[in-house]
Amino acid sequence: MQTRLEELKAFCEQYHLNHPEVWELFVKFTNEIILKGYKNYSVSAIFERIRWEIDIGGDGVSEFKINNNFKPLYARKFMSIYPEYAGFFRTRKQTTAYAPATGKPELTPKDLEGVIEF
Repeated sequence: MQTRLEELKAFCEQYHLNHPEVWELFVKFTNEIILKGYKNYSVSAIFERIRWEIDIGGDGVSEFKINNNFKPLYARKFMSIYPEYAGFFRTRKQTTAYAPATGKPELTPKDLEGVIEF
């Protein structure tokens, strides 16, 4: 049986194949923060900087530019590849490792139409 974590990893791996430049920017921006002397930092801030700096990923209509579900996966990947920075991004227990896969495709912006109203 596939877990939700395995399902998310598969979505993330496909995204990475389609948009390897996101990983390049993630590493670049994280290294810039490390060089400034930070011992810990926010993976959310790195993702938002990527979104701010470059129009990358999906079109924002049929797919999200960068899925927020990928944040912990990118953080863990960075710390795995660069073990000298283990703990740079604070992470939580991955409860999705114990949850069954949903079997559903990734959400798109269209799935949220009408959900958020002002």
